[in-house]
Order: sequence, then structure tokens, then C-alpha cells
Amino acid sequence: MSTLVNFPSKNEVCAERFLFPHYSGVATYQPPCKRSRITAPFCFAIDEDQLAKLNQKWEQKRPCYIDALPNECLFEILRRLPGARERCASACVSKKWLSVLSSIRSSELPKETKTTLPDLNEDPIDVEEETETEECLQRSLEGKKATDIRLAAISISSGSRGTLGKLTIQGSHPTRGVTDKGLTAIGRGCPSLRVLSIWNVPRVTDAGLSEIADGCPLLEKVDLVDCPLITDKGLIAIARKCPNLTSLNVESCVRIGNDGLQAIGRCCPKLTSVTIKNCPLVGDKGICDLFSSAGASLTKVKLHGLNIGDHAIANVGFHGKGITDLTLSCLQSVAERGFWVMANTLGLQKLKSVAIISCPGLTDLGLASIAKCCPGLKQVHLRRCSQVSDAGVKAFCEAAKLLESLQLEECNRITLNGILSALIACGPKFRSLSLVKCLGIKDIITPSGMVQIPSCASLRCLTVRNCPGFTDASLAMVGKICPMLENIELSGLGDISDHGLLPLINTCAGRLVNVNLCKNANITDIAVTSLVKANGNTLKLLNLDGCKKVTDKTVMEIVERCAVLEELDLSRSMVSDYGISVLASAKQLKLRVLSLAGCQKLTGKGVLLLGNMGKCLEGLNLLSCNLVNSYNLAALEEKLWWCDILV
Repeated sequence: MSTLVNFPSKNEVCAERFLFPHYSGVATYQPPCKRSRITAPFCFAIDEDQLAKLNQKWEQKRPCYIDALPNECLFEILRRLPGARERCASACVSKKWLSVLSSIRSSELPKETKTTLPDLNEDPIDVEEETETEECLQRSLEGKKATDIRLAAISISSGSRGTLGKLTIQGSHPTRGVTDKGLTAIGRGCPSLRVLSIWNVPRVTDAGLSEIADGCPLLEKVDLVDCPLITDKGLIAIARKCPNLTSLNVESCVRIGNDGLQAIGRCCPKLTSVTIKNCPLVGDKGICDLFSSAGASLTKVKLHGLNIGDHAIANVGFHGKGITDLTLSCLQSVAERGFWVMANTLGLQKLKSVAIISCPGLTDLGLASIAKCCPGLKQVHLRRCSQVSDAGVKAFCEAAKLLESLQLEECNRITLNGILSALIACGPKFRSLSLVKCLGIKDIITPSGMVQIPSCASLRCLTVRNCPGFTDASLAMVGKICPMLENIELSGLGDISDHGLLPLINTCAGRLVNVNLCKNANITDIAVTSLVKANGNTLKLLNLDGCKKVTDKTVMEIVERCAVLEELDLSRSMVSDYGISVLASAKQLKLRVLSLAGCQKLTGKGVLLLGNMGKCLEGLNLLSCNLVNSYNLAALEEKLWWCDILV
């Protein structure tokens, strides 16, 4: 036995067989495979080099015994950590620990207790007061940052930094995107979540949404946009487990249909806002069930691109007794009868704002019915309503006594004659008119027998944008009918010139506050200087973007006359360094925003002079100034260090 077993000496090492791996260069005695009762180690001789290599190899292959534990054991160990900071530190050890920690529900964690003795010299803290001031966190993940690992980290860290109140997920990582595991972590670790927005996340299914519903009963707002795997089952889970839901937005979810909307209507009595957009499985039954159950509580409704007909729209009008804001868009199957019945059911008595977009079934009859049966209507937006004509607009304005704002966009059957008739017929509270891309707007000839033209003294805001038939004659006519204008936008009107603008300026002298004349190449210094002289004490915004005939003369008049001007846009004009020097040296001018984008006469010398402007300047636009180099811009940024400069 003494020849087989040697006692350790200086160059000998002690090892047990279950610790050391097999080493081919050393002859060792191997005991039987059964467990040995002898505690004395076997020893063998080895030189120092071989020992160092052996130890290095062993360190590389040595297993981590804590990771060898099953997840159940790790779960029980990690959930007993004393506080949120300790859990956050443990989550940084490995992905496995992070995964286990994120699977622990907040109800399974031990309550944190303070071990330190209270300070008797300090005033006692009211527990209710501390709860009310608890911080509510907001987190947003976009694009490649949206992964399950980040969601798991958010669920764990929210415990140490405050309760997570709002979570937004926009997009997803192409290979490691958000799945049900990430939503499960949020559902188990963030019970105080109130707002959840999921946009363009294709791998999330009903299972993940059900975990959110189980773990976040305080949920109030849910946005589901472009989630192709979520079906009625997930929406039903939200409806049953989240009775505090007040807002629902479902957009481009191709598997959500009538059953989900029915559950939302029956189980969410506090629902006030609903948006259903581009969901092909939603039909008349789903809309009818939703409004028959929740119509009394709903105040804001938006229906877009749905396969619904007259029956659904009639139910909206009958049950929507609390609706104040209604948007109907791209409803191709709704006919004139649907809009007429919706109005004449007399359910929309509280309606204040309505927008009807790309609905070919809306006619003059339906529009007039809405005005007659909705006495509180104040704001109307019509876009791409091809069947609405002058007669409908005039009848609508006569019936809507409280109308304040009318916006018409791409309604090509409406002419300037109809607009003028509507202005005269409007009530005393009418304030704003907007005409955008209305190709039917053309010049009219005033009848020779008409001595005095009726006026609309209540109108304060006028917008005419991209209406090619609107010329100087049209502008002069509008100026005569609307003498009390304060805000004017005349943009993209190629035929507008000084000849038509000057009468309007003279009519509204001393009252104009915001004036937008962008993309009108025929306007010159003559009209703009007259505008500044007549309204210098009231003008706060002046937009001359694209007015290529405006020069330094206008700038000099602005400096001399405008005392309260805050925003000035001279982009793509003929302003030069001299005009900029005058503008920069004006001490009485307190501009907040200045735009000089695309000014071809502006050089680096003029840009450096802008550094003399006061600290009131918050934004400066110098895009596409080709004669300005990077050195000039760097020097300007150093001078105007507080200003946001766009270059």
C-alpha cells in the first residue's frame, strides 16, 4: 500500500477524483466507481508547469453551481431578497436571473420593512400623503430597443424607482423583438400600469395581452395598432379584467372583430373614448353592441375604414347620447339614408364637433339634418365629400346657430358663391373659416344692382390654401364681407398679388395678429410694407416663406413698426446681409423664432451679425443657405448658445 499511496511533499498536489479532470500525462490510482468512505485524498507528484496548466484548464471548465440550480429553487431564493435595489442588482448577474426575477409577481414578493429605528426628533410622516405623492414612471421603447430583455428590466427596476404608469412600445427588433414573454414580465411586475400603447409589434399574441389584463387591473387606456396576432380573445381578457378602462384605440388589427367590441361595451362602464380603424372583421353587429351598452358614457368616437352600413350609423346616433366629438372617415357603405337617420334619432344632442371624411353618402340633405338635430354643434370638418354643394353648406350654416368653425377640404362642388352665402347666413358666434384644395372656388362677378354687400362681422380667422381659382377679385370680395379678420392664411395661391391684398389690408387695419402669406410669388414689398404700417402694433406672426419679391425694404419697415412681433419667416426671399444687420441691431424687437432658410443672398457675414440678437431668440432656421460655411455656423452657435439653430 505504501508503494501505491505517497504522502504529499513540496512538489506534490492533493486532489480528489471528483474535483480534478483526467490528466493524460500522470499515472494515478483510480478507486472504484462506487462512493468512497475514505476522506484522505490521493496524492501524486507533478511539476510546477504542469500544475499551472492544470489549474488554468480547471478554472475554464469549472461549472457555476448556482446556475445548475433549477428555476424553481432560484425563484424561491430571489423572491426573498429584502428590497427592490437588491433585486435590480441580482438582475444584472445573468439573463437567467433576469428571466426568473421578471417572472415573480409583485404579490409574491415579501413586504419591505424598515429595520432602522425612527428619529424621534423628526415630524411623523402621514402615510396617505406619501402614497399620493408616489412617482408615476413613463417608459417608451422604439425600434431596435424594443426587446423582451428591456421589458423585463423595466418591470424589475420600476419597483425601486416608482410605479410604472405608462408604457409605449413602437416597432420591434427585427430578430429579438417583443413577444409575449416581455408583456408577461410587465404584467407580473407592474400592477399599477394605467396606459399601454403597442404599435407595430407583430409577434405579440393574446397570451401576452391576457397576462397584462391579469396583472394590471388598473389599466385605463389601451392602444393596439398593427398587431396582426391579437384576436377577440385578447380584447375580451382586457374587458373582463380591466373595468376602469376609459379609452380604447384599435387600428389595423385584422383579427379583432365583433365579439371583442361586444365585451368592451358590456364590461367597461367607464369607457369614454373609442377609435376603431381599418379592422375588416368589425361589422354592424359589433358597432351596434358596443354603442347599445356603452353609448351613454362615450364622449369621443372615431370610426375609420370599417365595413359598416346605415344600421350601424343609425345606432351611433340613437345610443350616443353623451358623444361630443364624432369622426366618421372612409365609410363607403353608408348612404344618405344612414346620415339622415343618425341625425333624426335625436340622440346626438350633446354633439359639439363632427368630422366627416371621404364619405360619398353624405349629401346636402344629410348635412342639413345634422345641423337641425344637433343644436350644440360648434365645429365641422368636411373633407372629400363629393356630394356636398353650395345649397347644403348654406342650409347647414342657417340651421347651426352656435357654429364657430367650418373647415372644407377637397369639396369641389362648393363655389365661392356658396361660401359667401354661408358667411352671410352664419350666426353671431361664427369665428373661423378654412378652405383647402377646393377646386370649385373661382371668381364671381358682383351684380350691378347690388349697392351694399352684406357682411359677416363675427369672422376672425380665414384660411385659403391651395385653391387655384382664388384670385385678387375673390380676395377683394372676401375682404368686403369680412371686415373684422384677425388671423389670415393665404398660402399657395399663385394668382394673388398686391392688387388684391391691399384692399383686405385697408379693411382690417389695426386688427391683424397672425398673417401667413407663404408660397405667393407675386406679393412684393408694396403690400407687405402696407401690412406692417397698418398693423405694426398688433402683428405677432408674419410668414413670408417663398415670397421671392420681398427684399430688405420689408425688413426695415418691420424693424421700425413691429413692436410685438414674435415669429418672422423670411425663407426663400430676397433678403440680404444688409437687411439682417438692421434686424439684428433692433433693440426693441423681441423675436422668439426667426427663419431664413434658403435665402440666396445671405452670406457668412450676415449670419455672424445674428449673434447680436437678444436672448429672447429661441429658434433660428438657416437651412439651405448656400453661401454660409461651417466656420460661420460654428461661430454663431458659440454666440447664441441658448438658441436652437437648424442648419
